[in-house]
Amino acid sequence: MAQRPPRSFRLLDRPYLIACAVGGVALVVLAIVVVAFVAPSDAGIHKAAPPLAPVVAGPTTTIPPAALPADPAALPQSTTYTVVDGAPLDPGPPVATNGTVVHPRREIVVYAAPGGAPIARLGPQQIGDTWLPVIAQQPGWVQVLLPSRPNSSTGWVTETALDRAVTPYLIRVHLRSLDMELFRDGKSLGSWTVGIGKESAPTPAGRTFLLGSFSDTAQRYSSVILPLGTHSPTLDSFGGGPGTVAIHTWPTANVFGTRSSDGCIRVPKDALHQLIQVPLGTLVLIDEN
Repeated sequence: MAQRPPRSFRLLDRPYLIACAVGGVALVVLAIVVVAFVAPSDAGIHKAAPPLAPVVAGPTTTIPPAALPADPAALPQSTTYTVVDGAPLDPGPPVATNGTVVHPRREIVVYAAPGGAPIARLGPQQIGDTWLPVIAQQPGWVQVLLPSRPNSSTGWVTETALDRAVTPYLIRVHLRSLDMELFRDGKSLGSWTVGIGKESAPTPAGRTFLLGSFSDTAQRYSSVILPLGTHSPTLDSFGGGPGTVAIHTWPTANVFGTRSSDGCIRVPKDALHQLIQVPLGTLVLIDEN
């Protein structure tokens, strides 16, 4: 299956560029100050109206600098195959974000905190393009969920080499009720009974994301497989892979409503048909409900 391009996202507007012109003509003791706000032609949705009162500039926020490592190549890559030691864990709970996702245009360095220690490298390609959900922001920095172990790993990256977008979708998986829900712009697109991991290889709860989408001609159980950014908590590998949890369908319906997989989430074919339309980077919330 061809990788979906990021056109399925709603790209965020660029910040307005403000140019101010001030002119004064002295007539006795009267001065006139004119301030005009001009938006560029590609500014997007709306233009800022002139203020009714003088605007007082606030204090400048100090952006922590990124400390580049002496040898970036010595850092581990953050992929579904790797472990990143020192990565901060997602503080949770598994709640939705505003849908912001980012894509590195080139290989970038991942940090433990803004201006903190470098912990990994992150490339523009994983299983297709790398799109990661943003879970926190500071000026010049964003915190993203990572595809590497341990589960719930996060990292901070600078905004200098990122494409930014918004996905309107959200996927929710409820382990106790064996139910999956798909939302777009907060509205439900469907709910399905699914199969999840057995007791010895449970589906991990937490906040993760849609990492990739591919077809594998070596298997016949699912036309498309959707790997997530999380892994089995008990298996280091299965099926020749690194224990990555995925969403896929199954040839027989008797698995739905059961705990019988090695951690993957098995969904009916009509659910998979809708899920393959969802952009990469979309948040997947797996809870114990």
